[in-house]
Amino acid sequence: MSPIAARKDLRNVAIIAHVDHGKTTLVDGLLRTCGAFRANENVAERVMDSGDLERERGITIQSKSTSIEYQGVRIQLVDTPGHADFGGEVERVLGMADAALLLCDAYEGVMPQTRFVLRKALSHGLRPILVVNKIDRPEERAEEVVNEVFDLLVELGANDTQLEFPVIYASAKQGVASLVYHPERKGGEMKDLTPVLDTILAHAPPPMVDEAGSLQFQAVTLGYDSFVGRLVIGRVMRGRMQRGMAAIRVREDGGTDAFRITKLFGTRGIHRVEIEEARAGDIVIVAGVETIDVGDTVCEPGKAEALPRIAIDPPTIRIHLSVNNSPFAGRDGKFVTSRQIGDRLDREVMSNVSIKIERTERQDVFSVSGRGELQLAILIETMRREGYEFAVSRPEIIVQLVDGKQCEPIEEVVADIPENAAGSVMEKLAQRKGRMTSMEHHGARVHLRFMVPSRGLFGYRSEFLTDTRGEGLLYRSVEGFEPYAGDLPGRSVGPVVATDPGRTTPYSIFKIQERATLFVPPGVDVYEGQIVGENRRPGELNVNIVRAKKLDNMRTTSKDENVIITPHRKVTIEEALGWIEDDELLEVTPVELRLRKKVLNQSYRKR
Repeated sequence: MSPIAARKDLRNVAIIAHVDHGKTTLVDGLLRTCGAFRANENVAERVMDSGDLERERGITIQSKSTSIEYQGVRIQLVDTPGHADFGGEVERVLGMADAALLLCDAYEGVMPQTRFVLRKALSHGLRPILVVNKIDRPEERAEEVVNEVFDLLVELGANDTQLEFPVIYASAKQGVASLVYHPERKGGEMKDLTPVLDTILAHAPPPMVDEAGSLQFQAVTLGYDSFVGRLVIGRVMRGRMQRGMAAIRVREDGGTDAFRITKLFGTRGIHRVEIEEARAGDIVIVAGVETIDVGDTVCEPGKAEALPRIAIDPPTIRIHLSVNNSPFAGRDGKFVTSRQIGDRLDREVMSNVSIKIERTERQDVFSVSGRGELQLAILIETMRREGYEFAVSRPEIIVQLVDGKQCEPIEEVVADIPENAAGSVMEKLAQRKGRMTSMEHHGARVHLRFMVPSRGLFGYRSEFLTDTRGEGLLYRSVEGFEPYAGDLPGRSVGPVVATDPGRTTPYSIFKIQERATLFVPPGVDVYEGQIVGENRRPGELNVNIVRAKKLDNMRTTSKDENVIITPHRKVTIEEALGWIEDDELLEVTPVELRLRKKVLNQSYRKR
């Protein structure tokens, strides 16, 4: 037996939290505290959110790892996503860590995603370190939040060691932390984030590793680099890994493939650096393997010993992606054929284990399943920016058989809303088969918790923002499966459909806008069967939106000057997915998002 010893020069810590509780901002602060940036280096905010979509939306989509040096110890930090839709990312990276830094907002406290990530962390046996963040908020209630976290840990079955968690009070944005609540009242002051680092060294266990054994490395995340090819990110579980060494990967079916490790990378601050050797406990990036799946184990030749596979929660909703066949097909897109779309989806599955792609009976239609609307909307937006053009069907839930009963995915929904909006939110969610589980008052705001079937939430976010006048916060997290809740009411408004191809005119828009909210401005091309707006009443409204005003010498110009056009409503991908019905599609191109009927011709639709 090889000796198992603690690597005291290393700590592996995952940062987990509900969305927008400040994980990425805290990592920025820790990097600054440890001098990871040069004095003259120009660093963007939320440096770990490297993707354009991550920066625009202010959310983490893919987990990232970084490392900092503090008092002779290397702390490897893994920043995880906070959204339930990216739960597959959280699940995988927790296996690389030995402790979890749990962030909680000092006002919002325990939220649905806090429960989800904490449950996963406890199932991996990680010890939590609680950081109560945003302590500078005037309405903070930090002591109550600490009690909420303790109650949640008890509810989730934490052991005695996990229940004795250290608490740090911090403001990641200001880059300060303290081990005491309100230090100014106790004669101290908050200077920087060293209390967080000191607590990690004191309470995060060093990895217990066997460096003398044969190599075991598990692929946790996959990436791609145009210079070195496929990249595999994971943790060396046992032994050592050297650049240039021969290795094998153990597939899910037990078979093996040989390859050579051409390059080995580690992280120092935000930079990826080439290294010669990695020891057990290190989180590294490996290049040289052509084909590998998440969960595969890399071993030495002749010593194949697979680690347990990574279990991922099943997808809950499905969309169909098809080749765009509208009259405007191929105008904007670079990649438009079924082969190009299929290849891109296959590449997505390689690095994103929580998405599933299936071929359908039709060669030009692909079934894409994921954990939620947001995850699918991010995939659609990413493909669109890469130059792909395609059509998307209405999302549908994936029903599972549990004990012989048809069960559908159910979500916990938390709404933080102004008091005067509580009535309309409760009424709308009740119509969508939601049942309220709790209601708390915090000053002028109300905290509502509901359990709602996933399909009841399609398209609800825009309604929610209207009902709360943009002041409401809505969070959701898939909790499991429950028996089918019955039929839901359909869309209460109808589509406004163009009957003629051409360019929209101010004259026709002015006539139509009294009866409908339009999705298109004057002067854009439309085709027959395109949905150009939302009718105020149920039922389809067919209009000629390209009609021009007949000119003759009897008309005066003064009447034309009174045409006032109401600004059109821009529809986002998430809104469109929630809005369309079964007989409609969302047409996605790099330039435009268009809604359309599946059958474009009006007389065919009537039949």
